[in-house]
Amino acid sequence: MGCCGMASSEQARPATACGAASGAPDDRIRTARLDLVPLAVSDADEMTDVLGDERLYAFVGGHPPTRAQLRARYARLVVGRSPDGAQQWRNWIARLRDGRAVGTVQATVTAAGRAAEISWVIGVAWQGQGLASEAAQGLVAWLASRGVRTITAHVHPDHRASATVAARAGLAPTDEMHDGEQVWRRDAP
Repeated sequence: MGCCGMASSEQARPATACGAASGAPDDRIRTARLDLVPLAVSDADEMTDVLGDERLYAFVGGHPPTRAQLRARYARLVVGRSPDGAQQWRNWIARLRDGRAVGTVQATVTAAGRAAEISWVIGVAWQGQGLASEAAQGLVAWLASRGVRTITAHVHPDHRASATVAARAGLAPTDEMHDGEQVWRRDAP
């Protein structure tokens, strides 16, 4: 897993709105320095470069995707839901105000819109500037404003930067491990 600020000033919607397909105008999230823009298949062209550094995969495994692999993945994700409809797939490209893509954030929403598992990644060239924290905070605020009550993230126990991002986004470490990663959680009061 790899990805500070406030969520956009858009009006809060009921939790059921979280299930809308990605790409609706009010699905944009604005933070102090970033626009989180709903994913499009065409983003794969730019994101191939952003995600092209092997160092991004040190904790999660794998290798940088090719343009074709990323386009195929994005084509599956923009559908916005799992084949059985049990999961809502929410994906955004993190863009600087000048429009340059710097990373992604995503949320898999379950439990009829009441729970979400999030992740983030910021390209190596833009790391160390607080952009991952800003993007994750914006995402958590957006989800909470839509009625998501439990937000989790899986963080490799040695990935200090991602632990910092999770903490800044309001998640706390748990004793639970999943596939070698520590589960971080935020439960609404």
